[in-house]
Formats: sequence, C-alpha cells, structure tokens
Amino acid sequence: VPNVSHLNPRTRKVLAEFGTLYQQQYGLALFNKVRFEIEGTGGPQSQLLHRKVPLEGRSIFSGAVYQYLEENKKWRIRFLFIPDSYNIECFESKQAHDRGQQPKGVISCAGYKVLTSMDEYLELLNNSLPGVKAKAGGPPFPNSATQFPLLLWHPYTRHYCFCVLTEKEHNKWMAVFQDCIRHANNGLPEDNKVQTPAFTDSVRLYRQHHEQYGTWDMMCGRPPQILANLVMETLVPELRNLIGPRLKGKLYQRQRNWMLILDAVYHQVLCQTQAQYEALVQVSYSGQPQLESSIRTDMDQIITSKEHVTSKIRALVQPKAEQLLKDSVEPDITFILEALMEPTSRGFAEVRDLFFRELTDMSNNIQNDGSREKLGEHMEKVSMLAYHPVKMQSCYDKVEQMNLEGLQQKFDVSSPSVFIQRAQILMREQMDNTVYTFEHLLHQSLSDQEGDEVPKIIQRCLDRVMKKYDYDSSTVRKKFFKEALLQIIIPYMLKQLNPSCAQELPRFRELIFEDFSRFILVENIFEEVVLQSAMKDIMLAVREAAVQRKHNLYRDSMILAQSDPNLHMLEENPPIDWAASYGPQDEGGTGDSAELWRRRRQVVSMILLDDWRHLQNESCMEVPGVDGIREEEEESKEEDKAEEEEDDDQNSDPSPVPDPSPEPGSSPTKSPDSVHEIRGLINPMLEVLVPVSELNNPVLTNGLVLQGEEPKSRHIQDDYSKALLNRLLQKEGEPPAWGSVRQAESRLSAGSGQQEAESERFSGTAMQFAVHQQDDSGFQSPVSEGLEDEGQAITAARKVQPVALDPESVMVTFESGDEESELDPISNV
Repeated sequence: VPNVSHLNPRTRKVLAEFGTLYQQQYGLALFNKVRFEIEGTGGPQSQLLHRKVPLEGRSIFSGAVYQYLEENKKWRIRFLFIPDSYNIECFESKQAHDRGQQPKGVISCAGYKVLTSMDEYLELLNNSLPGVKAKAGGPPFPNSATQFPLLLWHPYTRHYCFCVLTEKEHNKWMAVFQDCIRHANNGLPEDNKVQTPAFTDSVRLYRQHHEQYGTWDMMCGRPPQILANLVMETLVPELRNLIGPRLKGKLYQRQRNWMLILDAVYHQVLCQTQAQYEALVQVSYSGQPQLESSIRTDMDQIITSKEHVTSKIRALVQPKAEQLLKDSVEPDITFILEALMEPTSRGFAEVRDLFFRELTDMSNNIQNDGSREKLGEHMEKVSMLAYHPVKMQSCYDKVEQMNLEGLQQKFDVSSPSVFIQRAQILMREQMDNTVYTFEHLLHQSLSDQEGDEVPKIIQRCLDRVMKKYDYDSSTVRKKFFKEALLQIIIPYMLKQLNPSCAQELPRFRELIFEDFSRFILVENIFEEVVLQSAMKDIMLAVREAAVQRKHNLYRDSMILAQSDPNLHMLEENPPIDWAASYGPQDEGGTGDSAELWRRRRQVVSMILLDDWRHLQNESCMEVPGVDGIREEEEESKEEDKAEEEEDDDQNSDPSPVPDPSPEPGSSPTKSPDSVHEIRGLINPMLEVLVPVSELNNPVLTNGLVLQGEEPKSRHIQDDYSKALLNRLLQKEGEPPAWGSVRQAESRLSAGSGQQEAESERFSGTAMQFAVHQQDDSGFQSPVSEGLEDEGQAITAARKVQPVALDPESVMVTFESGDEESELDPISNV
C-alpha cells in the first residue's frame, strides 16, 4: 500500500482545484436561491400529497445469510439488518442484534453493483487488473456455500460475497440490495438549494476541465464519497502501473491483493476528503450572511449586468450552437426520446396497476371480513407499498429494459444506469405520494361518513387518487425526459463548441463589475446559452410526443391548478397511525395482542407475509450450520490424505490374517483391517433357542406387553461405543472380550434343556424382576432364576426390540447346573 505521504500530494491537488471551483459556484448558487425566492417562478402544482418522513421508525429487511470472510477465507453465517438509512449492518447473530450490540460492519451501498453469478464477478475482476499473465489458480471465493450467490462489487473498495439457500430468498435479497444501492445513488438532497447545486456544478466543471464530458456513474453517495471517487479516478491508473507488475502469485491471488490495496488506498483518500470537505463547507457557510446581504442589496444591478454579458456571449455562441444542433443533434433527438420514453412509461403504468391491484384486493377482503382490525391491518401494509422492494420489483424491471447502445459512443454515455436509477426513484416517489394521498382521503371519509359501507368509500377514494396519479405521472415523466435529454446532449455540445469558444470567453470578464464577480460567471453563462439553444428542440420533441398520446402524457395546456384545494390542507396533518386508530383494543391490559399486531408495521414482515409460518426467528429462511462446507485450507489437507490412503492401499496385503489365538473347533477370524469384519467383531450376535411354552404368554422386563407374533429365535445385539471402535482399528487380532462371549454362547447351548425345565419359574418371577429393572436405554435386561443372587441372568425369552444400553451398567452371569460363571463388565474389556 502506498504511503500516506505518497497519496497526500495527489489528494491535495485534486481538492485544491475543486475547492476553487466550489467557492465560485457557492456564490452563484446563493444568488440563484435568493432570486428564486424573490421572483417565485415555478412549475405546475402537484396534485398528490408528499410524505415528509417516509420511513420513520421502520426497517427494510433482515435475515441470516452466508458471508465469505476475506480475513480467514471461510464462510460464516451472519445476520444482516437494513434500517431506514438503507445501510447494511452485519451482526454475528440475530441475538447480537436483539441485545443492541454494535454491528461488526456497516456497508454503505453507494457505487456498488449487485452481481448474481460468479462469471460476472470474474469478468469485472479481470477488467480491474488487465494485462496480467499468470496461472489462474483457484477461484476467488472457493467452494461456494450454496448455488445462489450475491456479490456486491465496487471498483475502488472491498467486495462482499453472500449466499442464500433458495431461489426465492435469492430473488428477495437481490431486490433488497438493489433498493439499497438505488437509494444510496439517488444523489444529494434537493432541499438544500445552495450546497447541492454548488457541489454538483463544481464536480461537473472539474471533470470538464480534464476533458471528461458526459454522464458519470460514480456521482453517487455523500459528497466526501464522491470526492474520493474523483481522486481515485485519476489515482488508480497510476497505482496500476506502479504496483501491478510487482504483484506475485497466481492470477486470482494477484487480483485479490490488488483489490485489498485499492480498498486501503480508498479509505485513506476518503478520510482526507471527509476532513477537507467539511472545512470547505464551514468556510463557505461562515461567509454566507455577508454574501446574501450584498445580493439582496444589489439584486437589480446584478441582474442587469448579467443580462448584458449574456447578450454578448449569446451573439458569439448561438450561431455555432444552432448549426451544431441542426447537423448532429436534431436527427437523434427523436431516437433518444423514444429510447427513454418506452421503458419509463411502462414502468409508471406498472406502478399504477400495482396500486390498483393492492387496493382492489383490500376492498374484496374487507367485503368478506369488514372488521375494524382487518381494515387497519391492510392499510398498514399498503402504507409501505412504495418501500416494499419485492412488490415494486415488477415496476423496476420495466425500466431495466432501457437501451442506449447506439448513443453511448457519440454522446459519451457510459451506461444507461444513471437514467434507470433516476426513473426508478421517481416511480417510488410517485407510488408513495399516491399511497399517502389515499391514506388521508380514506381516513377523512371514514370519519365523515361512518354510515356508508367501507368498500364503497374505498372505491370513491381510489377513483379520485387515480386521476391525480395520472396527471402527476405525466408531469414527472415529461420533466424526467427533458432532464435526461439535457444530460445527454449538452455535454456533447459543450465538448464540440469548447475548442472554438474557450479562447474568446475570458475577454467577457472585463464587462463584469468586481463586486458582482462572485455572482456572474462567464463559464456558467456560456453553458446557459448552449442549454437555451438546445431547449427549444427538446421542448418541441416532448410536446409532439404528448400530442400523440402514445405514452399517456398530458398536454401542457391541461393544468389542474387548484382542482382540489382542500386536499393540500391535509398534508400538514400528522401521519396516520393505523395501528393506534384501527388496531385491536387491549382490554385485558396485558398488551400482548396489540404488541403482536404492531409488529406487522415493519416492512420486513410485509415481505414475508406469504410464508412467515415456515420461518424460525429470522426474516428469511434459517441458514444451517457451516460444518459441512469445505474451506480453502482444507483442500490441501484432503489431497494429502487421499495420497496417503492410496499409498496404504498399494502396500497392504488383501489376504486374510489368521487369528493368533483361535478357539478350538472354531474357524480362524480375519484381520480387523476390514471395516465390515470389525463391525462383526464388535457387534456379536447370539442366537438362543427359547421354549415354545414361554412364547404363548411373553412378559417384558419393562412391564410392557407385546402385540402380534414373534419369531422363535432371537438376536441379542450389543453396540459398543465409538471409542472401542477406534481402539479396535488401531490394534490387530480379535477383541479381548470375544473369548468370554464365545464361552457364554457354548454354555447357553449346553444348558438349553435346563432352561426348558425352568421356564415356569421364569414366567413367575418376571414381573417381580421388572420392578427392579426399568432401564430402557439398552437391550432387554436378562431375568435370573434366583433374584436373591447378586448376579443377573441373561436370556432371550423376552421378545422386545433391541435398544442401546450403557455398557458400564451391565453385568451378565450365566448359570449351568450348580455352577455359576461371571463375566466382567463389558466396559472393562
């Protein structure tokens, strides 16, 4: 990683040039703000209400996923929580989040892209470090936990790789991540009329001074992030030439190290831009009162001087601009507008249809169950419809089809993502405005007309809101088309006109008084003249599209001003709390039912409303343990182990090894090298003949009665512990207990006649013995003829299913005539 001293000069150089432009643009932005306040010119009035704080006290989504940790190169389960800020907070577990612990990491999604396949990721990774000649090696994320990956890619900072279990969860998380990126890339807040235009114009002019015209994909995030992207744009090529040849290892290892270096550099640059931008804003803000006082005092003189300079510059620039429009721009305006209008209009139409479907379903449900709680429950869901990423995805997909391939090279449009995300943000705002207006109309109608049926009230409110949506949708789309055309055409025209006009512009500064030089900038006037020249053709193209009514656009002459003046008075009312107004009344005083109902207000609960019964303590499906996931360092160990096993197979003798101490008359046993033979040794099976008289009335030692017939022979099995198996695998020969078990088998065969004579005594004492022997954890307990003896006899006369018993608690004795032999406990073998 380069030293800070190596980065500081480059960062200071960029920020110094940017700071000069920002100071100039700050005075101009302040002048435009004050002039707008005095003149008060504006566009058509919106018909829908606007929600001031859309997601106050709500969260977007949460759930458990697999995450690949770069630090130890392992997959681990992490709990992700997305609050109303749309930052992704990572916790070790859901319990850590519920306890209020700090997240292990927070992902600001500005500038990221969501990738759903490893091929897309590898393509971007190869493009980030081109020209590297090395072996490919292993993949960057080995042994993916599932087949549904989600990768967050950023050109300058670290990447994140997640996995989910099912395709449904994959689509859900992808929609949520895209919503987070869309929100972070939305740009700076428009309510700040001075800092926002000053900053955006300064960034645009800085890039134009370096011959970079056209749209910029990294104009996203907070101002310090945008400035860091501005620095990295010039710094990355230098670092690539400096560090790229020095990287060692295989291809993926070099690429991984390269991204780690970029991440470290990016955070160093971001710390510097954060501090210097805050200092720059503080200096500008401290001088604002004096500047504003001068503007208000000399407003007329400033406007007159600016108009005089504008007329001079227009005489120089306008003929060239009109000729350029006629030759190179006008033939493409219709094509550009159609490429923008077709997918955008389909997206806004889908917003309308989605809202109509949701309200129709709600009306039908209330028709069947018109309870107060049901209405409140449905309205809680509808109120957050605009911020429901999964439901809104069908609307966003319509705009994703925007295609500007034929224009990218000529008009320097890197990708249509800037226009796609802007259209999607406008669609979400229109949906939220529509829902918010419907909420207030419905709440007011329910209060004034309690006698009417609720479905009829819903239908009347829906009709009113649909008309307002159609008008506002047309207004918003026409404004979007104009802005998009300007963002495509104006940079192209400035790039073509700048060589011939840049040398003559400085002489116009002599026409400006020094006191007004902070509010009249020649370079900005030059751009205004070019914009006004192009605006005529752009307005004409949009007007013709509205007259054709192809995309359901209203004509400019159709203005619904003050069509519903009483409606905008409701905008000042506080947001409607449907839970408090229509939620269940807590009559018992416990508050459990009301608290459970209020939890449905969360957006995450609405996302999982259809399948919430299948989930356990998470908002997405539970992620199983990671024990079965192979990790990167395990691969080499497994390869070595496989080689060792192969060598052992080649050196081992497959022929059986005779038992070193076989019993007389018995066949020699095989070597315990075979797993199947070892299982036969440690699980001996004794076959004992049982008198038929006992089978007629079997009694179990645990007090149960058998149902149905049983065979006349019985296999008694005893499972040794896994520790014994490990010992047997390490030793050769038969287990020490096998000889004792064989002796017991022979004695049982010799005493079968005596067991037949003693069968009546067994049946008489079985129930008495059952009182003392109630252990169900092992095989059936044996029954002895003499219970007063300390030993316990084994028999197979009781018909039960074999179950496992702790070997340490079993002692087996065998009786043959008057002689007794006692086996040691199996645990002592």
